[in-house]
Amino acid sequence: MQSTLFGQLPAVTISAPDGAQATIALYGAHLASWKTADGRERLFMSDASPRDGSAAIRGGVPVIFPQFSTRGPGQRHGVARLSHWRLGDHGQDATTAWVEFLLTHEDVPASLAQGWPHAFALALRFTLQPDALEMRYHVRNTGGQPFDFACALHTYFQVDEFTRTVLAGLPDESPLHFGPPLDNIYPAPAEVTLQPGTGTLRLQQEGFTQFVVWNPGPEAAAKLADLHDDEWQRFVCIEPARVDQQPLAAGAEWTGVHTITAQS
Repeated sequence: MQSTLFGQLPAVTISAPDGAQATIALYGAHLASWKTADGRERLFMSDASPRDGSAAIRGGVPVIFPQFSTRGPGQRHGVARLSHWRLGDHGQDATTAWVEFLLTHEDVPASLAQGWPHAFALALRFTLQPDALEMRYHVRNTGGQPFDFACALHTYFQVDEFTRTVLAGLPDESPLHFGPPLDNIYPAPAEVTLQPGTGTLRLQQEGFTQFVVWNPGPEAAAKLADLHDDEWQRFVCIEPARVDQQPLAAGAEWTGVHTITAQS
């Protein structure tokens, strides 16, 4: 593991024995880059996104908790993506490399915590495997009362051209050929496949209940200050999620896993 910067933000880079690399900013435990062993960047990052902690990062994998969008009483998309996480354990073996990030309610700025005053502990582990990336997302209720929470790993996949990208395996609409703007929620099967233009990505999930599929299209993209007008053509968001807040008992835990495997 190597300390680095993402813009002005402290970050770390892990490297796997096969040459794959991932860079994660401590701000938001935000995965900013994932390059497979062939050197290809698999995630989209907006060139217009702030990289100084003044706002959420546009691209990569924003971490959503404890509410999705405005479906709750607190901060839009929650506090996790706007808080500075702590570096946990890290390691490497003959085939993998991994690093873990930690966040509790005590790490969240008071200005963000309004509307959701609960005690919690989050752990997010990134593991580079041969041709794959695993994100293991763990939520624990450390308080004495139950709370409701939602979560997501808001993954921005880099694609050659949005309108030529295909997603297969959704239970309600498969294959899904992208064209107009979309912001759709689908029940989450265990696996879907994405054809971003070159090769195939296999997306697997455990513990989540939905896949959210999003792209703003040209008109909405032009209204976003942290996205250049033409950048909508270069990504699609496919995020494993629990969109609606669901209860977690005092002392209870929940784990969600998202694994992305690159195939030729």
